Amino acid sequence: MVFVGLIVCNECTSHEGWRHHHLHGGAGLADALLPRNLYWVWLGAQWALNNPTYVHMGSWFHYAKLYAATAGCIGFIILKYHWGSLGKAHWFKAFPFVIVAINILIAVVSDFESAIRAWGTTWVSIEGITLMGGWHNIFNGVAGLLNIFIMTGWWAIYSSHKGKDMLWPDMTWVFIITYDLWNFCYTYNCLPTHAWYCGLALLLAPTVANALWNKGGWIMNRAFTLSMWCMFAQVFPMFQDYSRFSTDSVNNPNVNLTVSVVALVANILGLGYVIYRSRKLGVNPYTHEVFVGTRDYEAAMARREAA
Repeated sequence: MVFVGLIVCNECTSHEGWRHHHLHGGAGLADALLPRNLYWVWLGAQWALNNPTYVHMGSWFHYAKLYAATAGCIGFIILKYHWGSLGKAHWFKAFPFVIVAINILIAVVSDFESAIRAWGTTWVSIEGITLMGGWHNIFNGVAGLLNIFIMTGWWAIYSSHKGKDMLWPDMTWVFIITYDLWNFCYTYNCLPTHAWYCGLALLLAPTVANALWNKGGWIMNRAFTLSMWCMFAQVFPMFQDYSRFSTDSVNNPNVNLTVSVVALVANILGLGYVIYRSRKLGVNPYTHEVFVGTRDYEAAMARREAA
């Protein structure tokens, strides 16, 4: 239900700029700002400190992720519609890389936090979830850092026909698969009771769209589905906590370690492939596109808006 719902909501809001602006900008900022500040005035401190959103989604990670996802949505809207001086500025085309890197770093810091808090033992998060710290956090944190450098062609950002999508053609399956493995591992390590939702379902939504009908648009779909999920999860936190897919027990440390090693190896291989492609073409992988000529890249470029 979550997987299908995210795809449908994203597709239904992907055609008109004003819909994106209000849904992802207005709703995101309202959800991020109003409940935490004005509720103290409207409903009193007692309610503010005991409502489900604060109790079950109160960690710094959830706040940071919501703000970062919302910022990404707003920036992508500016780029795909060429709004204002920012939307037309060449330097601003690097914004997708910057905001994705920030999103990755938020999770990397969270992984390292778990390792520092409880190396070889367990700790209880502010939401009351028992987590285990150890090598799995370190391995996956390093995988996340490597994942940042699998993003190539930082300034090669385009709009699709009629401005429907913001395209990043050089963000092919190499980054998408390595990102998905790393991010699912993060949710399994640090958000185990939510991993079916913010891990599997949330990651599959933009990945399936990119694979079947939206080549080059993965990052925009990822930002919008992530933003929608963050809003929903913070307003209705008990949806996932009461699910039959949730568990109150700590993960199996051997499984945590195995998944983290898989994520790390995949990102090492992914970065190695980026280096191989850049040497083959004789270009800098960050100032130039390195997947030119590949099927996914050419399919994305075919959707590019005519100059």
